[in-house]
Amino acid sequence: MLSFFVVAPILIAVFLYLFSNQTCRLLAITAQAVLVGFACYLFYISRDQAVITVIGDYDGSLGITLVSDYIASVFVLLTALIFLIAAIYSFHEYNTKMFWFLLFIWESLLIGIFLSRDFFNIFVLLEVATVIVSILIMFDRNNRSMYDGIIYLMINIVAIQFFLFGIGYVYKFTGTLDMHLAALSFAELGPTAALLPHALIMTAVGFKCALLPLFSWLPKAHGTPGAPSPVSAILSGLQIKIGLYLFLRFQTVFEDIAVTEFFLFIGVITGIVGVILAITEKDIKLILAYSTVAQMGLIMVGLGIDGAYAYIGSLYHIVNHAVFKSALFLSAGVIIHTYHTRNIYEIQGVLRRSPIIGIATIMAVFGITGTPLFNGSISKYFMMSGAGQFVSAAMILINLGTIIVFIRFARILFGHCQGDLCAIKRDRYQEVAVLILCLFCFVGGIFGEEIVQFLFGAYVAVSPAGYLEKTGIFFASWAAGYLIVKYVIERSKLLGKVRMISLNFRGMCASLGVFFAVVLLVSSYFTN
Repeated sequence: MLSFFVVAPILIAVFLYLFSNQTCRLLAITAQAVLVGFACYLFYISRDQAVITVIGDYDGSLGITLVSDYIASVFVLLTALIFLIAAIYSFHEYNTKMFWFLLFIWESLLIGIFLSRDFFNIFVLLEVATVIVSILIMFDRNNRSMYDGIIYLMINIVAIQFFLFGIGYVYKFTGTLDMHLAALSFAELGPTAALLPHALIMTAVGFKCALLPLFSWLPKAHGTPGAPSPVSAILSGLQIKIGLYLFLRFQTVFEDIAVTEFFLFIGVITGIVGVILAITEKDIKLILAYSTVAQMGLIMVGLGIDGAYAYIGSLYHIVNHAVFKSALFLSAGVIIHTYHTRNIYEIQGVLRRSPIIGIATIMAVFGITGTPLFNGSISKYFMMSGAGQFVSAAMILINLGTIIVFIRFARILFGHCQGDLCAIKRDRYQEVAVLILCLFCFVGGIFGEEIVQFLFGAYVAVSPAGYLEKTGIFFASWAAGYLIVKYVIERSKLLGKVRMISLNFRGMCASLGVFFAVVLLVSSYFTN
């Protein structure tokens, strides 16, 4: 049964080539809507008991095993929904069969990663997804996009070699590539045998999560000028979540290796550095790209906190981030197409030019900054539950940085339209797509407890007193952020210098080696 969710998008991709461009687009949206329906059904049947499909009916670990539990089914459903929104958004702007073909192949690969429980299958799917994403980054074939696409391809090939060597050691020590059986073998062998494969695999996972110092590839891929806006939205909304998802899964394989505090610390530093770099940017897409780095750090902090509420809050924030960051990238695509610039200082009057896009952008900003009654406030509230003094302060600092970033970002919403911009024809499909996502931002806040219970089966409750306290911290942070932007950021001469900090390809490769060495040393020290 589960093989259907991997194979169906591929068959749709091939089938669409038989029709004209107009028919192709209509069929693509219809087929994607049907896939959403099937994903809802999979989610429903996976809530109480995991659904398992062994392709080939082989015993043991010889076959390809696909498993859909409550976490995997949420990711599959999220994937289908985001791709449906991307398809609606792309209805008029991208009408080539190649675009739709690549989009459905990409969806198939993501779903395959979320369902697979075999190390080597995940490796193959990651490799093919890298090629597909590289092509989509270079889709418009301008010089900058070609460069960014090649860099993305090359550095991913280097990073995935760590994963390949890691699974080689897993097979050497355990005799299997099945994640469940490997976990049982490592439990018998002891943590020492797992140290090297753990460090190798976690280096690749840290790269996919864009953790410090492995994130320099992300702004090049997510913020490149030539990548279609739906591609940037899926990259930041879904593709980046592969790293977090694999981090969760591999923690169960290497559960005897104590590195939780290390990744919590790396998450804090990643979040702080991400917001600093986002603050220095004036390119609308790069601001969003660096804020993704910050949010990945924040989620990693939440996953490192010991407590059920923090864990559930992190899972919910993964979902929320997919929603509001996809909305922000899609809105940015409309704004860039309208104003023919990516510089936030050259964009004014978005609310006047397109009230729907403006209001949707505001709602997405409210979501990512954790504004009360919006989805980000609920997930951040749960993530901070059980956090110590230092971690709580760090999370408040990261959120303050996020507020500063989007106070600067929000300048594009106000002011007057320039020239004839107010008369430009609007694309209703794009507005509908963005508005749907932003409505989720609001609904996810108002009904946060119910949605968490529905998605993850966790009975959580928001304490009125605790939520009121977090609301007070938020408004204090917003006031402080406004003053910092007005009297510090806008007058600083250091922003341009910080903006120039970026690793080249050799630096990215060196950072992979450094990260691997640090993970190996830290895990060896704390485990022994």
